[in-house]
This record gives sequence, C-alpha cells and structure tokens, in this order.
Amino acid sequence: MTHLENIQKLFSKDFVESPLLESFDVGKIYLATGNLVACDPLITNDMLPFTMVFPQGNFPVTVHKERESNCVAYVEVVFSDKKIVGWELAVTENQNLKDLSEGEVFGYPVESGMGCLMDVRTQADLNELEQKLYHSKGVDFTGIYEEFFHQHFFDEKGAIDQFAFLKPSEENPGTIFAFEAGYGEGFYASYIGLSADGQPVKLITEFIEILVS
Repeated sequence: MTHLENIQKLFSKDFVESPLLESFDVGKIYLATGNLVACDPLITNDMLPFTMVFPQGNFPVTVHKERESNCVAYVEVVFSDKKIVGWELAVTENQNLKDLSEGEVFGYPVESGMGCLMDVRTQADLNELEQKLYHSKGVDFTGIYEEFFHQHFFDEKGAIDQFAFLKPSEENPGTIFAFEAGYGEGFYASYIGLSADGQPVKLITEFIEILVS
C-alpha cells in the first residue's frame, strides 16, 4: 500500500479511526491569501507555497499524535465539510509528479526538529520580524528561534507543549502553526483531499506513517 492509499484510508472520513493515534483539536490557522507554505521556518525562510490555492480565512487544525511515542504523526487542516473523493500529493512550483520514481515524494526538509504551516504573506511577516529584531538588537540578536519561537514551546520549568500558534505581525492577522515534526529531522510530504469539484477539503502533513489494515 502506498502513502497516498494509507492517507486516503485514515483521513477521508470526518474522524480518524486508529487505536495508534490520539487526536487533538488545537485551534484555527488564518490564511490571508490561501497560498499555503509548509516548511522548517528556521532553515527555509523563502519556501514556495503549494500550487493548490486554498480558501482564505480561519480553518481548524487537528494534531494527531502517535500514542506510543507521544510524537506528532500528522497535522490536519480542514477547509470544508464536502465529501472527499480523491487525494493528491501537494506540490510547489516546478515539482512535477511525473519526475518521481515509485515510492518517492515531494516534501520539505526539517533540520531543527520543528515544522510549520503558514500563509505565504505570513512567511513574509516572519522574515520582516526577523530583520527588525536583527537590526534593533545587533550583536545581541540570538536568532529567530530564541527571539520568537522558543517562548511558545519552553519556559523556565521546561517544555510547555509540542505545538503552538504564533503571530509574527501586530498589523496583519496571519498566524503560524508551528509544531515538533515527528521524531525530529526528516523529509516530510503533504497530501490534499479533494471534493468532487476539485476543491481542497483537507491538507494532511505526514511525519510518522501509521499503517491502516
């Protein structure tokens, strides 16, 4: 069974049926343009958005953890309640499915252990924030993770959570959903569930494959 077939079995319904997963409704992500970026924000600050244009607005996010490890296995964004009739691999510009060999996927690299989803406009806000902090702090600037991300995941007592919504701009409504990516470093693919009229119903990013019998 391929990754795509497994994703179809797991996520085509309104709920996930697997004793190996524990699901958490964690909040909503705001997409200003519908051009969605998936990346490790600490190593890729200019990631191209997926070619599929998603709806604009606030959309619910669900985190699915592998019960045994308590690691994030999947992140799910739901755009509508339409019935899903098919799935496809999410790609960015210049990524052609015909170029893939059997078993290969397109995805994004994670080196910091953290991945995120955000609108391309929010990515620009994050880059602008990084430049502002760099110029205002000078030699005291310790990097965008320490200056912005760290406080949402850790405090003086240790780890707070494995995921968080972050807002890089006070002027713009866009949010970043950042999370621990599976077991850490890796290369991770995303999949789009489509309705009969070809519209995106769900986006799933996979970090740990949970096989469905």
